[in-house]
Amino acid sequence: MAANDTITLYDLQLASGATISPFVWATKLAVAHKGLAMDIVPGGFTGIPERTGGKTERLPAIVDDGEWVLDSWLIAEHLDAKYPDRPTLIPDPSIVPLTQALEGWLWSTAVGPWMTCYLKSYRDRSVQADHEYVTTSRERMFGGRRIEDIIVGREDRLPQISANLELMRNTLRDHAWFGGDQPNYADHRLLACFLWLASVCDTPALAADDPLRDWIDRGFDLYGGLGRHPGLSDIFGLEQRPGDPELFNRNPMANGLTKRNTGPQSTAKETAMMKGQPQPAG
Repeated sequence: MAANDTITLYDLQLASGATISPFVWATKLAVAHKGLAMDIVPGGFTGIPERTGGKTERLPAIVDDGEWVLDSWLIAEHLDAKYPDRPTLIPDPSIVPLTQALEGWLWSTAVGPWMTCYLKSYRDRSVQADHEYVTTSRERMFGGRRIEDIIVGREDRLPQISANLELMRNTLRDHAWFGGDQPNYADHRLLACFLWLASVCDTPALAADDPLRDWIDRGFDLYGGLGRHPGLSDIFGLEQRPGDPELFNRNPMANGLTKRNTGPQSTAKETAMMKGQPQPAG
């Protein structure tokens, strides 16, 4: 068992000390979910093999009672296996593929597009020694385009990225967490993407009244405010301009994806809308 209930965690940090990697964020939330403390080994992108004694060139990595565990998913599985008497991260095997599907959707829908909006601050907020590495590696990822050119037009992309997140909003209208009544590793994986966003966000990405805000705020507040590092930025405050798409659906219609049919009363509004009739109150 971990000595003094403490796990050694190798962090990936910005100059402010805030974690930048969503995979490290997911691991931090997982360790805290288990009620374990963290002994953080700080550092940026460069020098990871040196910090870890050659164990890895990617993070996260943890050392639990002398045992090295790499990869955020493997770490979560390790924590559940080693500490079964503590709150469970993955209560059922089916959660893994479902979470990976939803996380993959979020990356393609928002995280990747957000990267094109915040790549300059991603580089500028990194540890000074990392600037050249971040510039070279990320420009290579984007076909050799300059970082300063990649972010051009982001004010037009941000509203559409926000509008594309309705799948998450629909789910959270009926559930407190993606884990149901309590957060589990699905929430941690998804919250980690928004914690990454907060680490690089230099202009708001979501509206101040976005329905996602309740879940995000509660998620950032988990485990004594783990997601409230002073180096993180406020991701809320995006304003809709004339010609922008709606930042989120302000009049969502209940449908078969999120509501159960319990009889004519439960479907009355939808029926009225489809017939072009005034919708019943309530």
